Amino acid sequence: MKLNTLLVLGFALIALGCAEKEKEEAVPDEAAVTEEPAAEMRTTPDQDFLEHMHKHAEQLDALNFALADDDLEAARTPAYWLSRHESVDNVDADLNEFLYSMRIAAEAVEVAPDLETARTAAEQINAACQGCHDAAGVEGG
Repeated sequence: MKLNTLLVLGFALIALGCAEKEKEEAVPDEAAVTEEPAAEMRTTPDQDFLEHMHKHAEQLDALNFALADDDLEAARTPAYWLSRHESVDNVDADLNEFLYSMRIAAEAVEVAPDLETARTAAEQINAACQGCHDAAGVEGG
């Protein structure tokens, strides 16, 4: 009986949380409204740039999956690619700091002595990627 009560309560809280989330999304945030013109001023990334970023995502996924499997050696291969691959030519100069941070963190995964160190460096790669997505105005990051 207690388990059933807990399950019902849990489902009710989840439903309530989802309803609140939908309600929050329906009301525009003042900060988002004031930031909208700045987002419109950004240049839209071209197709080559987007395809290149998808390659980053594939390598980062492979790296994270390897670390999730506790396979440090397997994580080193995508880390190597992320740290040394060729860049696309038309990257906005203000995005280079994120590229540099990603490469440094990827190198740290390559030389990490243990899984915990590699996971910490992988989090820095994730942060650099997200920062770049935010700065470039790329959705879905």
